[in-house]
Amino acid sequence: MRKILIQTGVFILLGLSASACSVHQIDIQQGNVIEKEQLDKLKTGMTRKQVNFLLGTPMLQDPFHKNRWDYVYSYKVGNEDTLELRKLTLHFKKDVLKKIVNKGYPNPKKPLDTAN
Repeated sequence: MRKILIQTGVFILLGLSASACSVHQIDIQQGNVIEKEQLDKLKTGMTRKQVNFLLGTPMLQDPFHKNRWDYVYSYKVGNEDTLELRKLTLHFKKDVLKKIVNKGYPNPKKPLDTAN
């Protein structure tokens, strides 16, 4: 009887240790999700209110650089070591958008060439 109990205990411990090897990690998505359609509408000359309406509140508003907004997005796939990182930096001058720096977000459509 004692031998059966020991064997049962060993099988239970082996089963538990084997199941612990395959721990599932969830995907982690953080930050501002900005779609290509939103970037297509973003243009220099827009006011802060227009940009805020279009893209939402930025992830980072640096108190030392009040004329700069940073939209940051990261995505980590559960058990993998890959990290997708996107950053959109907007520079304002007197509440008007002057410069757009896009690193990783989908490229907006090119403006139509009106020169004929």
